[in-house]
Amino acid sequence: MKVLVIGSGGREHALVWKLKQSPRVEKVYCAPGNAGIAADAECVDIGVGELEKLADFAEQNRIDLTVVGPEAPLCDGVVDCFRARGLAVFGPTKEAAQLEGSKDFAKAFMLKYNIPTAKAATFESEAPAAEYVKKEFASGAKGIVIKADGLAAGKGVLVADNEADALAFLHGCFDGAFGAAGAKVLVEECLYGEEASILALCDGKTIVPLVSSQDHKRVGDGDTGLNTGGMGAYSPAPVVNEQVWEKINTRILAPFLKGVQAEKLDFRGVIFVGIMVCDGEPKVLEFNVRFGDPEIQPVLRRFDGDWFDVLDKVAHGRLAEAELVWSEDPAVSVVLASGGYPGSYQKGFEISGLAEAAATGAVVFHAGTAFKDGKIVNAGGRVLGISARGKTIAEAIDKAYQAVDKISFTGGFCRRDIGAKALKYNK
Repeated sequence: MKVLVIGSGGREHALVWKLKQSPRVEKVYCAPGNAGIAADAECVDIGVGELEKLADFAEQNRIDLTVVGPEAPLCDGVVDCFRARGLAVFGPTKEAAQLEGSKDFAKAFMLKYNIPTAKAATFESEAPAAEYVKKEFASGAKGIVIKADGLAAGKGVLVADNEADALAFLHGCFDGAFGAAGAKVLVEECLYGEEASILALCDGKTIVPLVSSQDHKRVGDGDTGLNTGGMGAYSPAPVVNEQVWEKINTRILAPFLKGVQAEKLDFRGVIFVGIMVCDGEPKVLEFNVRFGDPEIQPVLRRFDGDWFDVLDKVAHGRLAEAELVWSEDPAVSVVLASGGYPGSYQKGFEISGLAEAAATGAVVFHAGTAFKDGKIVNAGGRVLGISARGKTIAEAIDKAYQAVDKISFTGGFCRRDIGAKALKYNK
């Protein structure tokens, strides 16, 4: 079988790495890929937004399954483009991808199908939105969440603990800071608790969750500083205990599937449910229609089955027949980022120690890397995801950081507390 993975980040490297291990897969392509992915797949110089070119490549090279990594091509209709040509593809259609592409669409879907979530109001102009924010703080709200409706590369959300910051961000949205994505804005109540990420495969008939994970969004230790695309993740997330899992399955995933069927959405892919666990009660923060990055890295480190077979069955509406095999061992992935991230950063610095890190037994997933004069250099904000498995979460953390400490490049940094929340529950 031949597989094409669309994308160029750490998520796509993890997908390529696991798909390559399938005994049924003879060749993996990645478009456009990166310097690390090039060691595991043949990289193809086609951008994620070149939908027709991607479909042309899949046709010409007789690709048996295409797996779409990022959200932008899904929201642009890459799945519709492929399916129109009879090509097998893993991912939801453009209509179904609105569950991530429009915060307003997703919130309306949650409310219609009684999925627990934060109360919210949607606005299309600044004045009434600002009035709503002022009323919320005046009535005692400790915080408020402002979300640009459309895709804004993870930057269109602010958790504000004061009115001034909330109003300034709101003004930026309506003033064009996020382009068309900010023309409509959601103002939500702020939920407090512990976050977790639930990735669930769905083929429109069946929904099956993967093992739980937890991301670390803030740039600094102790969840301080600016929000990022994710500074590291671990699996499982102990906050998702048996009781919480039961509530997730019955109150979130089952109603989600019911809603997909009732709305006749063609959803053959993965739904990423960001949840906040408040006193044992899970509430949905957001939907994403692709694998979380970095969450998929530790999740796939724990997957011991045939990943191609699973994704292929989802794409063909046969998820009920798929076999998911998981290791009990926890896994941790630590992100190494460029100095200055998530703000402006310099790139083009040679990365040393990659082979030494891999020699520890860790897997080094490349997110933002490129070749320059025959050497691998940093080429993005998040550069690498260093992933390790252990018999305990503490062992997995230690192994990951042992590998992290072998790698260096000018300005490179990481958080030093990835997985620390899990240690509160067990060692």
